Amino acid sequence: MKVAALAGGTGAAKLLRGLAQVIDPMDLTIVGNTGDDAEVWGLHVSPDLDTVTYALAGRLDVARGWGLADETFHCLDAMATLGGETWFNLGDRDLALHLWRTRALRGGQSLSTITAEVTRRLGVRSRLLPMSDDPVRTRIETPDGWLDFQEYFVREKAQPAVRAIAYVGAERARPAPGVVEALRDADLVLVCPSNPVTSVGPILSVPGVVDALRASRTVMGVSPIIGGAPVSGPAGTLMRARGLEVSAAGVATAYAPWLRTLVVDTRDREAPAAVGALGVRAVVADTLMTDRATEVALARSVIGAV
Repeated sequence: MKVAALAGGTGAAKLLRGLAQVIDPMDLTIVGNTGDDAEVWGLHVSPDLDTVTYALAGRLDVARGWGLADETFHCLDAMATLGGETWFNLGDRDLALHLWRTRALRGGQSLSTITAEVTRRLGVRSRLLPMSDDPVRTRIETPDGWLDFQEYFVREKAQPAVRAIAYVGAERARPAPGVVEALRDADLVLVCPSNPVTSVGPILSVPGVVDALRASRTVMGVSPIIGGAPVSGPAGTLMRARGLEVSAAGVATAYAPWLRTLVVDTRDREAPAAVGALGVRAVVADTLMTDRATEVALARSVIGAV
């Protein structure tokens, strides 16, 4: 079975790690969000691409959900001594990847070419594609003005009120090479349990992606909402800012024009009826991934529901 997945960061990485145990990893293509890419210390950082890469390479810091396991932060400490900004935590070995990526981008290579080389060198057998080689940046409007997503999420700890969300540059962007073909040719397109607004939303904002989803054979999502709240992160606040109910039904509403099936958690007893009323088939499973066993179990549930 060929699977194409739309992926953000932590929640997606867990499910993708499980999927790589259930299907042949080489049959898995991942379209990663780059809307929250940022420039830190003059370096190009791609948080979601890196989280997925580290997870599939077996190098992710599982406790934090980002960065490398057994990481050190000597450079960060030295930067603090010099008075530099340190609100975005860059580990020492993680820093090497950002240096390498930035140099390659400045040398004229595309982000998709660089990502393919990184995954190859780290032993990832699945294919990871950025959603676009063109810059698309998620920005959050607060009462004090617009913030880049990382400023809102990391520096401000998602505390400011959210007035609006924008995907700057999306109208001029094109899908990265292979993205449309992967969505069109897959036996299953899977929307991972990622933030619908700032993880999946930027991918959908790239012209051509939604058309490819509408033409796909089977599109299934996994709700990141359990019991009326996100498993992690500010998805609830951002969904409300977009006029979406913070529920599995709200997730289905965000994707309803092209979503066929949504996997909802066993704890959400009213979700199947609410999702079904939107014309989306509901599949019930334990979607809370707390360890490798539950990651694989959810992946089996997804594949079994196709």
